[in-house]
Amino acid sequence: MTTPLDLAGRVVELVRQIAGPDAQAEVGTENVESALTRFANSFIHQNVAEQGTTVRLRLHLDGRTAGGSSTVIDGDGLRDLVERTVGAARLSPPDPAWPGLTAPTPVDGTGNWDDATATATAEQRAERVREFVDAAGGLEAAGYCRTGRREGAFANTAGHSATGRSTEAAMEGIARSGGVDGVARLGAVRLTDLSGAVLGARAAVKARAGVAPIELPPGRYEVVLEPTAVADLLQNLATYGFNGKAYQEQRSFAVPGAEQFDRAVTLVDDALAAPALPFDVEGTPRVPFALVEHGVTTSVAHDRRTAAEAGTVSTGHAVPGGAAVGAMPLHLGLLPSDSPNGTHRASEVSGPVVDSDTAALVAGMRRGLLVTDLWYTRVLDPKSLVVTGLTRNGVWLVEDGEVATAVQNFRFTQSYPQALAPGAVLGIGRHAVLQSQTFSNAWWSAPALRLASWNFTGGASG
Repeated sequence: MTTPLDLAGRVVELVRQIAGPDAQAEVGTENVESALTRFANSFIHQNVAEQGTTVRLRLHLDGRTAGGSSTVIDGDGLRDLVERTVGAARLSPPDPAWPGLTAPTPVDGTGNWDDATATATAEQRAERVREFVDAAGGLEAAGYCRTGRREGAFANTAGHSATGRSTEAAMEGIARSGGVDGVARLGAVRLTDLSGAVLGARAAVKARAGVAPIELPPGRYEVVLEPTAVADLLQNLATYGFNGKAYQEQRSFAVPGAEQFDRAVTLVDDALAAPALPFDVEGTPRVPFALVEHGVTTSVAHDRRTAAEAGTVSTGHAVPGGAAVGAMPLHLGLLPSDSPNGTHRASEVSGPVVDSDTAALVAGMRRGLLVTDLWYTRVLDPKSLVVTGLTRNGVWLVEDGEVATAVQNFRFTQSYPQALAPGAVLGIGRHAVLQSQTFSNAWWSAPALRLASWNFTGGASG
């Protein structure tokens, strides 16, 4: 059986044969198997699975750079990939900023792997769906449970090579009561870490508590954001703020060395704690990397190109198409609090709406809003990272530390860095949970978050 590393090595040799010994090339290969069990109206209606291998080639030839990819991995397919990429390179403009190739570097290839998840069956996913539906207690339920495995390799003409593998599991579902949806979602490396019963109970509690929402006027409110909402903050901070290309083009808010965030905020990108390969698309090893430490922005993410321009080294954040989109920390986490107040068991459901970790933050609010999801978010100003979007799947008014009543959805317009600025963070949960960006390689480690102010600019009436 051809391994991903064997495949990468074959492409490197084809480059030498076709483009000559002076060509610089890097090759990444990935074999991915994924399976999905969907349910609606409280019944499973679809089981799908797919398997595929992708080969990516980036080539630097005669001062010009081009890239290509293929899912045809037989001899003719690989030769065609190399020939197409060589032809594209010869037609490309000169690339004076080419940073060169990753030198031979040790990579920890053990990865986040679980044999049981790699071989998970439709029956095992269906069992979690059954648990979810049963826990919903007669409410209409819909959602999915998915599992996957990824094996990858990298090789380049400088003699560097690496291998790695990972597994993943995720479940998301809604329970519906009177036209109101309650949601619960969770990601993990292991399928055994997902409990359909816990997620179904949480979704059902939220749905029942969301019936007959009142309308509140727009304005600034203190908020507790659940991990499902915090994940959107992390996604936008990673994509637009800590992106090395955006920083160099002065499109980012980031100012390394400045205290831009509350001292409670520490942001660390850690692919080794998420379903991910231990190296990026340039073969650079991934290691835990702090972007903000106790409120101080310490760095931005770099690939080899942006690192060379900045006079530093790659941080292991190269992504496909990075020359255009930049380097991004796609496994960003907000470190949870070590505060002793409250418990942080993810398997508990406490009170009418929230788990016990979030409940500890809600208990400190005199008056504010509890928000489940930030949805349909769009960046209005990348420099200040002003984002607009909607709340979804549950908003509740909190009074004197208690969830008082459901509230209709809002539109918001808010600078994310400003929401996390010095003095603005009133509490961080003690337990971070993985939230997946559906059908992508991005994973966010998110605890609940209590903020002094969030700008809601419109209500249900406009």
